[in-house]
Amino acid sequence: MTTPSSPGETSLATSVSSLPPSSAAKSPTYAEQYKARAVNWRFSTLCASVDNKDQYGASSTPIYQTATFKGMDGQYDYTRSGNPTRGGLESHLARLYGATQTFALSTGMTCLDTILRLVKPGETVLAGDDLYGGTNRLLTYLGTHGGVDVRHVDTTKVEAVLPHLEPGNKVKMVLLESPTNPLLKIADLAAISAAVKAAAPAALIVVDNTMMSPYLQRPLELGADIVYDSGTKYLSGHHDLMAGIIAASRPDVCKDIAFLINSVGSGLAPFDSFLLLRGVKTMSLRMDRQMATAQLVAVYLDSLGFLVHYPGLKSHPKADIHWKQATGAGAVLSFVTDDKALSERIVGGTRLWGISVSFGAVNSLISMPCLMSHASISAAVRAERGLPENLIRLCVGIEDPRDLIDDLEHSLLSAGAITPNLSYSPLSHAKAAELYATDSEAWILDRARGFKRPSGTAIDKLISGVKRGLGITPVKNTIDQDIVVSAPGKVILFGEHAVVHGVTAVATSVDLRCFAVLSPRSDEKVGLEVPDLDVELEWKISKLPWNLLPVHSQGQKRVADKELDPPLLQAIEGLVNTHVEVGKTGIGSAIAFLYLYMVMAGSESNALAVTFTASSNLPIGAGLGSSAAYSACVASALLLAHSHISAPTDDTLSASATNIVDGWAFLSEKVLHGNPSGIDNAVAVRGGAVAYTRAVGGRSGGLNNLHGFSSVRLLLTNTLVARNTKSLVAGVSAKRLAEPHVVDPILDAIQEISDEAQTLLSGQAHADRKELVSRLETLIMENHTHLVNLGVSHPSLEAIVAATAAEPFGLASKLTGAGGGGCAVTLIPDEFPQSTLKELIETLERNGFQPHLTTLGGPGLGIHTPTATDDDKVGSDEAGEGVIVPKRAGLRDAGADGLASWAERLGGWTYT
Repeated sequence: MTTPSSPGETSLATSVSSLPPSSAAKSPTYAEQYKARAVNWRFSTLCASVDNKDQYGASSTPIYQTATFKGMDGQYDYTRSGNPTRGGLESHLARLYGATQTFALSTGMTCLDTILRLVKPGETVLAGDDLYGGTNRLLTYLGTHGGVDVRHVDTTKVEAVLPHLEPGNKVKMVLLESPTNPLLKIADLAAISAAVKAAAPAALIVVDNTMMSPYLQRPLELGADIVYDSGTKYLSGHHDLMAGIIAASRPDVCKDIAFLINSVGSGLAPFDSFLLLRGVKTMSLRMDRQMATAQLVAVYLDSLGFLVHYPGLKSHPKADIHWKQATGAGAVLSFVTDDKALSERIVGGTRLWGISVSFGAVNSLISMPCLMSHASISAAVRAERGLPENLIRLCVGIEDPRDLIDDLEHSLLSAGAITPNLSYSPLSHAKAAELYATDSEAWILDRARGFKRPSGTAIDKLISGVKRGLGITPVKNTIDQDIVVSAPGKVILFGEHAVVHGVTAVATSVDLRCFAVLSPRSDEKVGLEVPDLDVELEWKISKLPWNLLPVHSQGQKRVADKELDPPLLQAIEGLVNTHVEVGKTGIGSAIAFLYLYMVMAGSESNALAVTFTASSNLPIGAGLGSSAAYSACVASALLLAHSHISAPTDDTLSASATNIVDGWAFLSEKVLHGNPSGIDNAVAVRGGAVAYTRAVGGRSGGLNNLHGFSSVRLLLTNTLVARNTKSLVAGVSAKRLAEPHVVDPILDAIQEISDEAQTLLSGQAHADRKELVSRLETLIMENHTHLVNLGVSHPSLEAIVAATAAEPFGLASKLTGAGGGGCAVTLIPDEFPQSTLKELIETLERNGFQPHLTTLGGPGLGIHTPTATDDDKVGSDEAGEGVIVPKRAGLRDAGADGLASWAERLGGWTYT
């Protein structure tokens, strides 16, 4: 079988230029030849050549953004009935579809709904058994509520349709997809149309042509009566509009459809019509690129041994029929892994392949249909129709094929779906580039030879287990499922800097948090992803400096060391610092993670093949404890993975487990900050409000929870000025050594403030709420003055203090955290007018600051307890059903503004 090499030169994807037969009497003139060609321009030319008859000669069809038109005798009177912009689009598309008339509607599903209104109660609709989930749902509704006999048959077999066409049948409509979505089965459109017309002449043949578009397949020329497309897909190509197109060949059908559209007002709006018309002009260019890349991806996966569904492969069982009726294989393919969990890891591990429903856009997408686009079909029905739960669908965009293959390959390796082929000798970079330029399919075949699928037979697993038991291969453990944790940021209300010198600090948690997912991988690597810091790193476990682990750490450690090990830390710093593309804060996060990862494992044999992904809605570097929240997440996730602590079973985390997490989080803070106070990690783990005193100079320290803490509103204002905590803390210490007579009285005054604050916040002072807030305001201003005298403020912080104190606000503010930039806190009294608060926020924003309104005293460490499905519901698909994606991908893609909603949708949280 041969397939066309260029869709732009094939019979169905083009209007092939054909001149009249030569006449012996007279040859056609050049002008006659040109006129004949203009009538039969090729498809790409037709796409770009919009027949625009604008009265002012506009080269692009204008947007007639009007609902009504003046006059009584004009072509248009009301946009529901017709609009020049929509009319221009419909006229243009009629040429592309080869239709008598086309109609532009609000969505593809609106098209199907309109078409199905042509069926009356008691009549029969024959539909395929591999259909888009939204189509299946609408047909189900029609059958249960509309009195229509809906039958699902295997439309890839003409013989499966024939029994429903026996004499006396009431078949009114046959609904087809080819290729089907998502298994890419092929229906013989011409054969089915002929069979149906012979047995039921009045029946309508309807084809959902969205997977192909009119560029690759024109069913009206194969016997269909109606074709519809989701214009959101290839026609538009950019996923920036919702639209649907109906194309019909029979004038009577066109009349009925026009009546329905006018009656219900489902026509496409003028602006969307303009966008769709613009997108259509580049359809052939986009699809040529998408198909070329899809072919490479399909060949690559096929060569690796996956079962791939794509009509561009010669192995496709109906490839001959497809190429008889279409001129390209499209840009959607699917493949199976035979393991649902493996498929979830593959989908969750990609970057360029965005996790989303739909297809047809210039950006590539990946999904698991049974969890997303086809989730509205019940699991039992999916199983009956042969739709594998582990199926992965790829929708190829216009990115560079090499980048898409790189991304997919990395995810396949990370998930354990493929392993390196050690007997393969890779081409040099120059040779590979030359091969890609001259023969891209040979290039992809060579690349696939560098990998193989791991053997899954029982005997192979047994042999592998024996080898590991004998120490022949290193043991690389992983976890059974994702571990999800979160921890809050903090505000130090009183006692900054003084806490290092033994003064009590009072701190509370805030409702801004860090969230993290520890996910399994199968490629003997450990990975770290922190999207907020542009960190995306991974290391071979065997290449980590295991030989430098302290002797006492050999073997898994449950309790954290009190001190860092300098040789190990230095080696990890050297390993991480090679990643010059990662910023300073990102480097620190990687060093802290790897240090805890190695020390907690204790040896290479206990190391876990995992990826740690963290994201936060806390302003990083603003003095709100973002590093402590991150450290608490790292510590708790790794402790759970090593079973050093147990997941909560009674809605509480034990006191001993809390202390263990706190100890490891403090060790991580030491990596990040050198000499941390310990209060940040204490709040991140415990939440609420705490009073913390550090043991200094032989004096005892301790941590006290303020159980009667009364929540207070605060405005946290990020100066967006970076500061160096280590140098600021060291500066105060140096100042104390040089001028103890100046610094010690300040520290004593701050201790008095902290003592009174503890009394107020624990509810021991019997003042009413207004008096409480008033006294806290006074303490805030006094504390800030002392911090200024210690030399840790900053002009940006003083600007915030002045702005909030000015009329009409009159509020008390102070720096929090290390100072030197960072963040300021402003106490907001209960009765403070909302309009004035809004004015204050706008004032701070105009001055270049970033305010966050928050409350204090929320929960501490959060641990997610897995439910029936180990996934994250993140919204609705095109059919309105819940869309599910792996937790790691859901976290990575949520963004700072979406993290709270992501966590809420997960549910099942237990907090300290």
